[in-house]
Amino acid sequence: MSSSNNACPADAVNHLPLPDPPPYEIRDKTNNRTIVLGIEGSANKIGVGVLQYDPLRREYQILANPRKTYIAPTGHGFLPKETAWHHQQHVVALVRAALDEAFKSSATSESDGQQQQPQQQQQHQQDYQPDQLISAICFTKGPGMGAPLQSCAVAARTLSLIWKVPLIAVNHCVGHIEMGRMVCQSRNPVVLYVSGGNTQVIAYSNQRYRIFGETIDIAIGNCLDRFARCIGLSNDPSPGYNIEQEAKKEGAQFLELPYVVKGMDVSFSGILTSVETLAKTKLKSGTISKADLCYSLQETLFAMLVEITERAMAHTGQNEVLIVGGVGCNKRLQQMMELMAEDRNGKVCAMDHRYCIDNGAMIAQAGILALQYGDKTALEDATCTQRFRTDQVKTIWRAPTDWKHT
Repeated sequence: MSSSNNACPADAVNHLPLPDPPPYEIRDKTNNRTIVLGIEGSANKIGVGVLQYDPLRREYQILANPRKTYIAPTGHGFLPKETAWHHQQHVVALVRAALDEAFKSSATSESDGQQQQPQQQQQHQQDYQPDQLISAICFTKGPGMGAPLQSCAVAARTLSLIWKVPLIAVNHCVGHIEMGRMVCQSRNPVVLYVSGGNTQVIAYSNQRYRIFGETIDIAIGNCLDRFARCIGLSNDPSPGYNIEQEAKKEGAQFLELPYVVKGMDVSFSGILTSVETLAKTKLKSGTISKADLCYSLQETLFAMLVEITERAMAHTGQNEVLIVGGVGCNKRLQQMMELMAEDRNGKVCAMDHRYCIDNGAMIAQAGILALQYGDKTALEDATCTQRFRTDQVKTIWRAPTDWKHT
């Protein structure tokens, strides 16, 4: 997407032609824009995104994307009940903030540059009617934590009933992929999806995102989070970020850890046990440092991911890698992947925290694609599930093409 206006040309990602006429009602009659609102809350972040498709410019644009994060105390993880409470407390304010940011009247920025009074600003923020602009409500169906997912699904169903607009249930993983493809304008990459709850290497074929390899036990983000708790690193802003900063410290030494790649799959539980044992013995005795452990853990985990990603690239004949998910923000992971891609005359498509980390706009992005190509979710089916695999979703907006082996 263009950094100036958060927009991406529709032609940049090579989707099927849009149905004509559209198989849904466009509520924005003035500008003929398709606008959707997306709600994401599968883990410790709740986000609300507003996204539009402009048929004149033929581009998708993020209009608003606020979010809030539940941060557990140091040494603790986030539990479903407390996380759900957090989401319930913030969802209404986030919806209001997203709508105000997306639809605030142009009068809020007067040409003479004069500062407006609070009463004037409040009046301008009420100039829009959401039910006359929003064409659908998109929400995360899964995968994720049950209670937080349920909290957001209830919010989505409520808005759908109030505004009398359809619902679109979105797979969280597909949301990450479609957001990444739009932001990086990447047509058909091999995808490395790395987060707190998922670790997958994915390639597209025949209207499905096929999983080439994945973790056989815990996700990489979960491995990093648990190790951060073991050595007392803060959860603010995130355990993985604090491990990354610790690993950058000068003088960090590499310690050999288990390297577990099984075909196209990876295993992280044994590595976690090994590094936790080192922390409880040699770290306490002062033989090694936190920086040594963080650096060694990152290098080992990321090397495993680079290996299976390269194998997927060779099998599918692709030369682009798209890294999505919260762990995808890690600069060292991006650097290691770039070194591999350069050796294959390829490139890496990576994003920063705005789009890698869970957010409402990614759910809106996948949702608007489903809506435009005729997919909707009935109210009685607008439920959520903790298990919802990436390859269960038929991506009806993409052409049914296969990969070419190299």
